[in-house]
Amino acid sequence: MPLKKSVGNMYPWVSHTHSHLGGECPHRCSYCYVDSPRWGRPERYKGPLRLIESEFNVKYGTGKTIFIENCNDLFAADVPDSFVRRIMAHCSLWPENTYVFQTKNPGRYTKGWGFPPKSIIGTTIETNRDIGEISRAPSPTSRALSMLYISGVPKFVTIEPVLDFDTDLFAALINGVQPFFVNLGADSKGHNLPEPTVEKIMQFTEKLKEYGIELREKHNLQRLKP
Repeated sequence: MPLKKSVGNMYPWVSHTHSHLGGECPHRCSYCYVDSPRWGRPERYKGPLRLIESEFNVKYGTGKTIFIENCNDLFAADVPDSFVRRIMAHCSLWPENTYVFQTKNPGRYTKGWGFPPKSIIGTTIETNRDIGEISRAPSPTSRALSMLYISGVPKFVTIEPVLDFDTDLFAALINGVQPFFVNLGADSKGHNLPEPTVEKIMQFTEKLKEYGIELREKHNLQRLKP
């Protein structure tokens, strides 16, 4: 699969995406966008985790912002260290690009992977509440706490799909991460998730502004706003 231009509901600040990792993400989130309601899960993302060797032939060039492994979680506990290191080495061949990494297991960020110099690293935090029935990933609160130990690299938080939360506690949790910015979006695929009210969304975004956090709203959030 060649380097792909970012389209659809992807982050508007990302120019391209690329994936070396095949197989099913161990986190198995009920809202996973890889599972198309119409077509199901692509064969590429079924079965055991594996590297797709042909993807290491892709040349990145320069001047891009590339979201790496946007359809899987490179830092999930079940991904072998050797996979992570090979992918980092491939990205590092083109150090003039900006590389975006995102995980629901940020405690693994601190192993000294040798991130490319222009990396941005993030995590998903959908709520301050427990979501054990929705995802096998570490809890949202534990993800936030893991991000506290990361310094020296720009950090971001993605709240998508935003789930029902406790406004003050959630805003404080996000602020504790000290993110460079926050992406905020809603469920796009009708998964019948527990969602916050319009009032809560407005109160929460005001809290983030009070903390001085840059908010980047995704267009799918409009469904939850007046």
